[in-house]
Amino acid sequence: MPRSFRFAVGAGQATDRQALIDRARLAESLGYSTFLVSDHLLDQLAPLQALSVVAEATTRLRLGTFVLNNDLRHPAVLAQELASLDRLSGGRLEIGLGAGWNVEEYRAAGLDYDRHPVRFERMAEAVQVLKGLFADGAFTFSGTHYQVTEMDGAPKPLQRPHPPFLIGGGGRLVLTLAAREAQIVGLAPRIPRPAQPDVPSLLAPATVEKLGWVRAAAGDRISDLELNTYGSLGPATITDDARGAARVLAERLDKLYGVELTEDEVLDSPHAFIGSVDQLVQKCLRLREQFGISYIFPLGEPEAFAPVIERLAGR
Repeated sequence: MPRSFRFAVGAGQATDRQALIDRARLAESLGYSTFLVSDHLLDQLAPLQALSVVAEATTRLRLGTFVLNNDLRHPAVLAQELASLDRLSGGRLEIGLGAGWNVEEYRAAGLDYDRHPVRFERMAEAVQVLKGLFADGAFTFSGTHYQVTEMDGAPKPLQRPHPPFLIGGGGRLVLTLAAREAQIVGLAPRIPRPAQPDVPSLLAPATVEKLGWVRAAAGDRISDLELNTYGSLGPATITDDARGAARVLAERLDKLYGVELTEDEVLDSPHAFIGSVDQLVQKCLRLREQFGISYIFPLGEPEAFAPVIERLAGR
């Protein structure tokens, strides 16, 4: 039995309270499942504070980080903040966690931007610390990057044993961790250099490879995992000329990254949502049938994808 569809919406450019509330309430009314806030040292609201406002303004909408930069917070501090938000929202939190990638933010803030293996190892340890502090009783951890001694995290989250974790990426290392530790596995592009995506990793054949890594690492828990994708190739585009819009996107990618793609490669990508409402409904159904993807984050304004959500949410 396939998982039911869920759809997420992002906070967009909302940087004041009323705009955030209006966007969240609109998303809830349109049938979105989750409201996601990113984590950057840019002109945006801080994610956990923003989500606390969304929690107060809505009743059903789940709250997610997409994704927290692990290097910006010590996990012992983050555990308390996340558990508090889960309790205050009535158990609606989803924890998206990443290793950090935006080198310019690190430099501007005077933070060391370590090599990816170091940042990844630190994030993997943070997952263990968070889970340990969410669990009952005192917790001790001695890792390369974090040491916690007889700490009984408080408060405990409402969701037990903990809110669902979303971990995602495009490489084998992070997808292996996600398959073993997360409840939601996010499929994303590989980014071998800061702000420079590996465009072929966004295509359908690369997704098949990624899912092979996930299945190999997940073992018996594969049926418990929810698979997520997002529109990293651009906002959802409702159009009756899907091939024309795909050609424009392919030309832009070629100009930016020097990668030539066909219209079919763009339209088949799990990270591009271009077409009529009927075509996008069929694409979502195809993503679930072919890849098992049921949790979809189409970028853009909430209204754009609403006709698709009306036909698929909860199905």
